[in-house]
Amino acid sequence: MGSVNATTPPSAHRNIVPAFRTFAAITGSGFRRYSTYRQATVAGAFTNTVFGFLRTYVLLAVAAGTATGLAGGYSQKQLVTFVWTGQGLLAVVALWGSTELADRIRTGDVASDLLRPVHPITMYLAADVGRAGHAVLTRFVPPVLTGLLFFDVYLPRQWFTAPLFVLSTGLAVLLCFACRFLVNSVAYWLTDIRGPMIAWMIGSGVLGGLFFPLRFLPEPLMVALWVATPFPGMLQTPLDVLVERDAPALRGGLVALQVMWAGLLLTACVMVQRRAERRLVIQGG
Repeated sequence: MGSVNATTPPSAHRNIVPAFRTFAAITGSGFRRYSTYRQATVAGAFTNTVFGFLRTYVLLAVAAGTATGLAGGYSQKQLVTFVWTGQGLLAVVALWGSTELADRIRTGDVASDLLRPVHPITMYLAADVGRAGHAVLTRFVPPVLTGLLFFDVYLPRQWFTAPLFVLSTGLAVLLCFACRFLVNSVAYWLTDIRGPMIAWMIGSGVLGGLFFPLRFLPEPLMVALWVATPFPGMLQTPLDVLVERDAPALRGGLVALQVMWAGLLLTACVMVQRRAERRLVIQGG
């Protein structure tokens, strides 16, 4: 009896289970919140589908103009899958997310967030996971099905591609959340964050692989972007994993880079939040 008590953490279950339930409850509320915006969801899915056709024909024309029929090392089928899956992931990852946190900081409503028993980062992350879950069903599936219906797509040939893609997509959601949280947190120091937000929207689209595959860039620049910045991990990496652009070992390495950047950025979020809270106390907020 004594050995069992000595080796059993006294409050492990009491701490973990309520925390998990709280996170799940906030995630569910985030899902329900976005499920109420039915017209916006339909309009967003329709817009993504229209742009999917435009991007597909542009990239297919680029591939057709080469001697090998490849563009950036992608076959035409891979390009089709890259485009339509990317159109679906755009809403799941939410490169162009809201400025809700920045708005609450500007109005002072963030003070109520700091009084809640749940850490602000945990609260916003759980809500974002719920948003992403809703987007998977309503914004990811329609573009992917459209691509399957109208084009000859590339389907994964290795059994581990699908679970690795799911893992990579989940990490992409974490990465993008952390970056958006940091951009929104600039409002603690700047009242108006329109400048940083515009810079984020442009930079994430160009460097994340939304506007064109990063494989189109010169290899040294592409490698530098992948290693030194988190942007490729938000869209380019999951898509390359799905179309099996690289050898299995390299795909695993790209996902490992996502894990590293997710850890670094979430740590940065915690540090910035602590610094901001100290600043609010100094100001008497």
